[in-house]
Amino acid sequence: MYKGLKFLFFSVFFFSLNYIGFAQEVSQENKDLANTYVETAKEILTATQALDQAREMYVLAAETDPTNIQANYSAGDAYLRTVGKEKAVNYFLQVLNLDPEYRFDIMYYIGRSYQYGMEFDKALEYYGRYRSKLVSRDGYRGRDKTPLNEVERRIYECENALEFVANPSHFSIVNVGTAINSEFEDYAPVLNEDETMLVFTSRRREGNLNQNVAPDNKPYEDIFISRKVDGKWEYAQNIGEVINTEYHGSDLALSADGSRLFIYKDDNNGDIYVSERNDDETWSYPEPLSENINSEGFKENAVSMSPDQSILFFASDRPGGMGGIDIYYSIKNKAGEWTRSKNIGSVINTEYDDDGPFIDYDGKTLYFSSQGRKGMGGYDIFRTVYDSAAQQWSEPENLGFPINTPDDDIYFVSTKDGKRGYYASVREDGQGYTDIYMVTVPDGDENLRNLTTKRDNTEEEPEPENPDRIAKVDVEENPVENTNLVEEEPVEEEPVEEEPIEEPEPVQEKPVVLQPVTVTVKVVDSNGEPLDAKVSMKSASNGQVAGKRRVSQGVYEFNVTSSDPVTYNLSVENEGYVFETQEIGIRPATGDPQSMAKTITMRKLQLGTRGVLRNIYFNFDKATFLQESYNELNKLETMMTQNPGMQIEISGHTDNIGSKTYNKFLSQKRANAVKDFLVKKGVDARRISAVGYGEERPLASNDDEKEGRELNRRVEFRVTGGK
Repeated sequence: MYKGLKFLFFSVFFFSLNYIGFAQEVSQENKDLANTYVETAKEILTATQALDQAREMYVLAAETDPTNIQANYSAGDAYLRTVGKEKAVNYFLQVLNLDPEYRFDIMYYIGRSYQYGMEFDKALEYYGRYRSKLVSRDGYRGRDKTPLNEVERRIYECENALEFVANPSHFSIVNVGTAINSEFEDYAPVLNEDETMLVFTSRRREGNLNQNVAPDNKPYEDIFISRKVDGKWEYAQNIGEVINTEYHGSDLALSADGSRLFIYKDDNNGDIYVSERNDDETWSYPEPLSENINSEGFKENAVSMSPDQSILFFASDRPGGMGGIDIYYSIKNKAGEWTRSKNIGSVINTEYDDDGPFIDYDGKTLYFSSQGRKGMGGYDIFRTVYDSAAQQWSEPENLGFPINTPDDDIYFVSTKDGKRGYYASVREDGQGYTDIYMVTVPDGDENLRNLTTKRDNTEEEPEPENPDRIAKVDVEENPVENTNLVEEEPVEEEPVEEEPIEEPEPVQEKPVVLQPVTVTVKVVDSNGEPLDAKVSMKSASNGQVAGKRRVSQGVYEFNVTSSDPVTYNLSVENEGYVFETQEIGIRPATGDPQSMAKTITMRKLQLGTRGVLRNIYFNFDKATFLQESYNELNKLETMMTQNPGMQIEISGHTDNIGSKTYNKFLSQKRANAVKDFLVKKGVDARRISAVGYGEERPLASNDDEKEGRELNRRVEFRVTGGK
């Protein structure tokens, strides 16, 4: 089957070599070629589930013939079902333009794509338009109808998102880097308590033990492991064939000491297994958990064990729950056996899917993900705390933006000290699909457990002096020995009588409450007209995002509260324009409000337009990217996707250190690296040329490092055709 698929790809590629450029008027030849691409995509999906490859065919068809309505709709639909969901919007807008009735709920799908792209105002506009259409045509019963309750849910999510984005949580989210992440899916990170062992699941080709591919034409899941040495994660290695099988399997949890690994297998529609680490660092053959955990014929796909190993939390879609996937728990009895599991209850579970439980090292804080509640879309990560005195969980709290996004955010784990967390997400600085990220608290005296409710200009309730432990749950029915509950008796000391000394009462000075620095960013076109755009600000040092609010067309306000001067990276993107990335220095916050203003003039993409990729960094004397480069590279790829007719030249440049011959060689390799990145992301290689100019075209004098040579070591792009 896959040999035939390979031949099909080769045939289409050979046919497409005759097609050059993207004409404004669609010729019959291009219409025929687009139809061929569409039929090829259909054949791919008939033979396999290779949606990524089918998407590439649909995109080629839509680019070849923009009037092909089926190609546009299918390209948008494929993006929504894979990665790059925000890219679907252009194809759906084209469908709406060609035939508003081609799909009854096309405006709903335009809203979905805008929601994934963090453009919530535009999403609300199209959701509102579709809701009005539903109300006015209440009798419509076609299969292409999205029901009103689902539309209302999406509107609610966008309203929540606007609130979360305006008041972001004080977290730094950093990609853990290329030692762990690949261009394929990497997810489900779990760690031991001293944070020296990281186990995760990947669908990468390199290191995968299975030579076959899954029906979607990607490698099957394999579990990988990395160890931290001298503060850095080593390059991840396959954990071995005892754990991994020839089909899908994923890690679920790791015991605090790293000796016990819980994994997921497809057996019995999805069960939880456990493996023990041997003295020689190998792993025992995985054994399934008891029938009190694994159900017959239903899926159990997430697990977490309390620090004292007395309670097991897991997720299951077994019948009798509150809707979809629910979270359950089981308590270990005195014989060391797991008792019959129970639903954790309606305080946590909803009518939607609730998944990915993780019980923290404090024994009382539970993180989980839900598609319900006050979310931004997809799965959002929530936190709840157990009060053993009242024997109930607190109302779950959304961890907010930027941890949560409109896409799925799930399987969050924290470290023992509560200062870091790990999870997988699709973000701007990712290398492909889901990457693993580390969440940190920028202020060293804070941790994830007590910072989640903190927002600008708000005060946080103090942590209770004697926190309760979750292990008290159900102790009468299932008595459990729990070292967490052991408290030392206070030692009574005899009072010592001292003569009172009168001292003046100290003057209590109220601490200065820092007021945020408001940065107003105005985006305009070359004529000075306001221009709505995708605008964000992120700290250059720790990735912390600034709260954003849209004031009016093209005008955005950001709030930054820092007692020290800080530098933020401002990013502005809009279809048909060169994306802009600039550094902005923010003055320290004080007790008085302060304001700053910045105007960004966007340049139209047209023949000859140039742009410097400002944050493309390479390892010294090499052509391999540093992690900081991926944000800029992904913006370039998005610009290419939004403007399918555009052709560019990527040029590499160096300073004058070293020989001219070597500098030209190195600059060519670096230009090739950028091109290769774009091609791997699906950009047609014929749209990109790569040239190394070495030291031939300096921007400044090479006499000075900071003001000269550093500026000259760069990568640029230039529009060479298609516009």
